[in-house]
Amino acid sequence: MLHKDYLLEVINQFVDAVSESLGLARKDKDPGQVKEAEQAVANLLDLDAEVALKLAPTSLVQMLVLSGVGDALAEYVVYALREVSKVYEEMGEIQLAELRLAQANQVAASFNVDPLVVPHEFLELYVDKD
Repeated sequence: MLHKDYLLEVINQFVDAVSESLGLARKDKDPGQVKEAEQAVANLLDLDAEVALKLAPTSLVQMLVLSGVGDALAEYVVYALREVSKVYEEMGEIQLAELRLAQANQVAASFNVDPLVVPHEFLELYVDKD
């Protein structure tokens, strides 16, 4: 039960951080907000974002495995990295977009996650709030 509570707390914190930063990054094309979303992914691995997100896709997967929570968090990581990739592409940062997409796809393949599924916690990002 304690492990499940811990995972739920980690997921909630991750979803909150990524939702806010991705929402602002999409709206404003703000590189700082994209970095915040990347930092949330890196925090799952207890690494600095500059280090974690320079990793080759297979190395990122290894870090998720070593974290011990990769199975529980893979779908969230895949979603966040794919969304960050889209924002980078819109900003013209093609190399970063391609790296984030490759990382997302490798995590998805390694943890058997459908990369096109949006975790339900992120669905509110798609609701028009006008």
